[in-house]
Amino acid sequence: MTTNSSPQLWLYDTTLRDGTQREGLSVSIEDKLRIAKRLDQLGIPFIEGGWPGANPKDVQFFWQLQENPLKQAEIVAFCSTRRPNTTAATEPMLQDILAAGTRWVTIFGKSWDLHVTTGLKTTLEENLAMISDTIEYLRSQGRRIIYDAEHWFDGYKHNRDYALQTLEAAIASGAEWLVLCDTNGGTLPHEISQIVQDVISHLSFVICQEPMTKDKEQRIIPQIGIHTHNDSEMAVANAIAAVMAGAKMVQGTINGYGERCGNANLCSLIPNLQLKAGYSCITEDQLTQLTEASRFVSEVVNLAPDEHAPFVGRSAFAHKGGIHVSAVERNPLTYEHIQPEQVGNSRRIVISEQSGLSNVLAKARSFGIELDQQKAEAREILQRLKDLESEGFQFEAAEASFVLLMHEALGDRQQFFEVKGFQVHCDLIEGKETSNALATVKVAVEGKNILEAAEGNGPVAALDAALRKALVNFYPQIASFDLTDYKVRILNGHTGTAAKTRVLVESGNGHQRWTTVGVSTNILAASYQAVVEGLEYGLLLQSQLSAALKASG
Repeated sequence: MTTNSSPQLWLYDTTLRDGTQREGLSVSIEDKLRIAKRLDQLGIPFIEGGWPGANPKDVQFFWQLQENPLKQAEIVAFCSTRRPNTTAATEPMLQDILAAGTRWVTIFGKSWDLHVTTGLKTTLEENLAMISDTIEYLRSQGRRIIYDAEHWFDGYKHNRDYALQTLEAAIASGAEWLVLCDTNGGTLPHEISQIVQDVISHLSFVICQEPMTKDKEQRIIPQIGIHTHNDSEMAVANAIAAVMAGAKMVQGTINGYGERCGNANLCSLIPNLQLKAGYSCITEDQLTQLTEASRFVSEVVNLAPDEHAPFVGRSAFAHKGGIHVSAVERNPLTYEHIQPEQVGNSRRIVISEQSGLSNVLAKARSFGIELDQQKAEAREILQRLKDLESEGFQFEAAEASFVLLMHEALGDRQQFFEVKGFQVHCDLIEGKETSNALATVKVAVEGKNILEAAEGNGPVAALDAALRKALVNFYPQIASFDLTDYKVRILNGHTGTAAKTRVLVESGNGHQRWTTVGVSTNILAASYQAVVEGLEYGLLLQSQLSAALKASG
């Protein structure tokens, strides 16, 4: 918990630049603008928008933000130092930086002598001049500078004296932040801590040794920041180690997106630093938006969210073992390191063959069903759950099917329709199966037998379409249901064509999503079971909503 006296940390988000370097991740200008606005709402002080001039998309992004600025965040342009043996004033890429119109600019330069001589093919002295000239020029144009010391930790290990000279050059030229970058992601936390402490001590000594001048009295002493990559699975730990050693800025990305193995994950860093280490990063109200922001960004970049991500993952506060559930029901501190609501997440009780009676009772309550553990129904549900899971069903991923199972055991499962049978035909053209399929279904509704047929892009789509066609006249709300996902798993592949198949079908109505499961040696029968229960559960939701509205008048 932070207080008014909590030390301030400055967050710097580079999702829109470093994060988009992740393999398979691509965003449009509109995507970048949506993410920037969401990060602004989250309270991130610095948002790196990209490298103006590197591509037309980034140029337009900065232009649009000039027209519609963010509410509180500083949007930052990113660029390298000038090229060797030129001048900053004549460097075209720096003109693009100025045209971006940002108050803050992040410049990265070389810290490792190997990169200077091998990568830039220039001298160590010229690299120092490149750092100084670039920062001095941008400062003369009214810009404030964050200096990213690229490959800092590798450079320090190979040539400490030269690496420190690069920071001294940035300080002398007017940089306000010196960000130490573990660009290769190979450093360990104890090394980070020792090196950051040495840097702070050294720079304090250097500044104190400077002769007193009028300018020195007005000069801002630069602060240290940290930028870590996750190649050794240490990015978050390394960033925290740097903060503990004195760093005041933390750079990272939402969901840890980034090149190779990614960057430090702000969704883990923020709650760790704020809730556990006592630093002030964002407000408590903004912290409760963290889970939603994580999922929003994953949706925009079209990447599936990591369900097991710490703090913000769907499984971060999920409890499956019966002993765990029983303890959490008494006191959540027994198996939860923070309250899920602090980061906008929620507790989930998972149902599976490993469940105990506590799981069943808790899951039932979450769906508004009160079970009496002293009565036979509760234990009957638990036994039925274990029996079905042993046959291949998976209810932790298909909670809608479990709700229907509970209602059946309690004797109050609504009979919206009765399935009489189905047939599926797939077209064959010149001996090759096509994706076209025709399904015929027979159902009974309100005592009437309905026979309908429909075509679809594959047998499951055809079955789904035929069922809807048969039921929509009786239940018009079905028109708003969608089959949103379909997953198949072969459970015992060694039995060949006799193998059991588990099918998970996700359905939705535009407001809610639910998942149902079917298991059979016949993949179509398993699919049909899951699709039928998906429609049945959707109708149950609509029925409960109508009853609630009627009760409220």
